[in-house]
Amino acid sequence: MQEKGKEKGETKKEEFKHLVRVSGVVLDGNLDIARALTRIKGIGPTISSSLIKAIGIKPNIKLGNLDDSEIEKIESGIKDLDKKLPEWMLNRRRDRYTGENLHLVGPDLEMANREDINLQKRLKSYRGIRHSMGLPVRGQRTRTSFRHGVTVGVKRKKVGR
Repeated sequence: MQEKGKEKGETKKEEFKHLVRVSGVVLDGNLDIARALTRIKGIGPTISSSLIKAIGIKPNIKLGNLDDSEIEKIESGIKDLDKKLPEWMLNRRRDRYTGENLHLVGPDLEMANREDINLQKRLKSYRGIRHSMGLPVRGQRTRTSFRHGVTVGVKRKKVGR
């Protein structure tokens, strides 16, 4: 017996995926591809649209409708972003250790930022000292902003007769 609405030679179409894992990040399948890729740390709207153009996928398709081969294309495109994008778009130019121009994404980006801050703290540079003290690093004023800790209340004078 044949199922209703299915032709003899037709195979079952892949179902919609509500959650899709791309380069270590779980993304919502209901979003357009261009919008969903911006949920990955290190990929913004400009990089997302240029990546989709380079791969050759329509940007308005929902991420959950893609099959596994297209998701693999996206993942391989994300891994090779430093080769596909111009140098000025990369987020780690002239890496401190290798000297290469890289584009880090996801957990790699977070780990590199953490390591950079720890290096500044170890070197006891001005920025490292500010990081270790929990103060603003980029020259903002501290008189009224960045206040933490216990607040000091105003004492009232006792009302006498």
